[in-house]
Amino acid sequence: MSDIIELTLAELSAGLAARQLSSRQIVDAFLARIDKGDAKLHSFVEVYRNEARALADAADTARATGLPTGPLHGLPIALKDLCDIAGRVGTGGSKAWEKRVATETSATAERLLAAGMIPLGKLHMVEWAYGGWGTNPLMGAPWNPWDLKTHRAPGGSSSGTGVAVAARLAPAGIGSDTGGSVRIPSAFNGIVGLKVTFGRISLHGTLLLSWTLDSIGPMARSVEDCALLLNALAGPDPRDSITLHQPLEDFAAAVRGPVDVRGMRVALPGESALSSTHADVTAAWRQAAKTLEGLGARVETVRLPEWFFNVMSSTTAISGSEAFALHKDYIDDMKLPIGPAVRARIQNGRTIAPGAYAAELRLMAERRRAFVEQLRYHDALLLPTVPIPAAPLAEIDEMAPIPPLYTRVGNYLGLCGLAMPAGLSGGLPVSVQILGKPYAEATVLKLGKAFQDATGFHKAKPNLEAIGL
Repeated sequence: MSDIIELTLAELSAGLAARQLSSRQIVDAFLARIDKGDAKLHSFVEVYRNEARALADAADTARATGLPTGPLHGLPIALKDLCDIAGRVGTGGSKAWEKRVATETSATAERLLAAGMIPLGKLHMVEWAYGGWGTNPLMGAPWNPWDLKTHRAPGGSSSGTGVAVAARLAPAGIGSDTGGSVRIPSAFNGIVGLKVTFGRISLHGTLLLSWTLDSIGPMARSVEDCALLLNALAGPDPRDSITLHQPLEDFAAAVRGPVDVRGMRVALPGESALSSTHADVTAAWRQAAKTLEGLGARVETVRLPEWFFNVMSSTTAISGSEAFALHKDYIDDMKLPIGPAVRARIQNGRTIAPGAYAAELRLMAERRRAFVEQLRYHDALLLPTVPIPAAPLAEIDEMAPIPPLYTRVGNYLGLCGLAMPAGLSGGLPVSVQILGKPYAEATVLKLGKAFQDATGFHKAKPNLEAIGL
């Protein structure tokens, strides 16, 4: 059982296909680990123990018939608690919603279930997905598994997903990303996280923060696993019209076996643009560029627009306006248990001047067109994911906009992006991100796979012996 939890989705899938493993064995292994470790790690809101075992038995029965099953059939997954499942509690990370029962099932849950995946349960998150550190004063912040003595930032808003995957409580999980909420917890927890192009994965049945910037994304321990999950999740959905315009691709095929990135062009910002970054993060980013160059990619420094790292006021105007519109009917009710920082951020949305929201949307559209044109000769842009390793929670100002410093621009410009483990700093993970053009997920996955295979950083894991794991 201890060996099972170290396997990636792709490896577990191969084990099932070869009849070396059963779905019940796999599910039991992860449930046992959750039961042993999550009292400390606090990543799950609810665990679907009985349901997961029943679905595992059903998957084994289906496989025994000899009829073909898909690569994800019978494998476990965990969901951020904003992907609704009809008839189940969906808190959205809010104490005020701890008894809220969903009336419909999200497209994300539908597609994973259709692929034969087995939900292990729902994962903790920042309240209403509004924060990058991973704090949640009322529901509790998950514990970053890389330091069991000091409670450090798990990253937000997909905090529980980052912790559960890194700690091997689940082989993979689902997060969402409005300004970095897949990539930030992936970075702080040392896993792989894919931020997809807006419109690649349907948002139907998902609790939104910003209907302009939100995206669902897979979080796992390998690039191949993210590609497998994207194959299951991506596609047109008439309930979310933005998804109808995407190209259809086989992402798993793009990263199958060794990949060749020779001749691909990777852009870098000038190092002076990263002046507020921790020295070890900068060193990891610099080394990642050398690694890709050594693999045959053409790595070139480019001059980014002056506003590139300074879009916070624009993204705040957009997400703040939309978040206030979503929560305005109850955000001022002081009887409701809502975290003070999240309440303040949402209330701030009402202060945005008339016309400012529309002006920001127009400016964003203009910048998106200009930036894609500027990078027309490059395949991707390489940046640090977050500027620092995970900080102690006791030292964090929830309102400090440090975690999304390098991630929010990806949402603002409508890009896709892949956060990749890039080493350790004082025993804590550091990460780089590969940003690609809209609908260029196959390209960033290919570059990420080449980097992963050349470095092996994705194999590093936290030491959890102190909690019996």
